[in-house]
Formats: sequence, C-alpha cells, structure tokens
Amino acid sequence: MTRKLEELFELPPSAPVEDEATPPPAEDLRSQLQTLDDTIDKIDAALPGVRGLEANDEEMDSLAESAKSSYNDLMDLGMQVDSRFASEIFSVASNMLGHAITAKTAKMDKKLKMIDLQLKKMRLDQQQAVIDAKTADGSGEAMQTAQGMVLSRNDLLQRLLASKDQKDKKE
Repeated sequence: MTRKLEELFELPPSAPVEDEATPPPAEDLRSQLQTLDDTIDKIDAALPGVRGLEANDEEMDSLAESAKSSYNDLMDLGMQVDSRFASEIFSVASNMLGHAITAKTAKMDKKLKMIDLQLKKMRLDQQQAVIDAKTADGSGEAMQTAQGMVLSRNDLLQRLLASKDQKDKKE
C-alpha cells in the first residue's frame, strides 16, 4: 500500500513488505532436508519394530468371511420365511454384506498407506542421493567454489578507493 493511500484513508503506516520471491539460503534447505531425512529414518527404523500388522490383516479377513457367511445364512432364511418378515431379515443381511465390504476396504486402505509412505521415503532418499552426488566427497557438504567475506558498505568503499589509489600510483 502506498503512503498516499494510507494518508487518504487515515490508516496506520504499514510494515515494509519483504521480498517473498527470495529463496531461503542453501544451508537452511540442507539443514531442513537433513532434519527431515533423520525423522524419516527414525520412522523407518520404527516401522519394522511394529508387530501385529499381519494379525490385523488376518482379523479383517476373518471378519469379512464371518460377515459373508452370516449374509448367506440370512439370505437363505429370508427366502424360507413369510414375506412380511423377510424384509427385516434381508435388511440385516445387507448390513452384514456392508460390514464385509468395510473390513476389506480397511485392509486395502492400510496397505495403500504403507505403499504411499514407502514411495515418499524412496523419493526423499533419491533427493538426498542427488544432493550427495553434487558434493565433492559425498559427505553432504557443498564443494567450495569461491571465497567470500561479509563487509559493511564503508569497508567496501575503503577497499575500492584503496585499489583505485594503487592503480593511479602504478600509472
């Protein structure tokens, strides 16, 4: 917002807007990636320690089979009773079939989530491998290509004037 608009609408002065297009420094990105990679390694180390994942699959399968057999029994019973009582039996049978479908769906969702987590970890491992390939010795530190110094404006001006004076003396 401009100062004139602020004055026109009698608004308090706004804070200076920082440039959001400036990417974060490479060191920050590396530290964030390293932290993320460490976290994923911890999760990966914890996943094999989790017991009973197969037991849950077996329980879901047994629940689905039980619901299917109950559905079949109720359908047979509904066909043999009087028509005025059959509708409630068929309703319960359809609920049993719904439970069987829910059990199978929950099992598949769990497997898909595990696959998704594995794919995300593989993607992060590949990104880390690319970063390591760009480094000189694979240690995770970038190869130094230039030297730099942090100078204030006044120090920089003094150095420029000194180099100009040396050129003038040589000529």
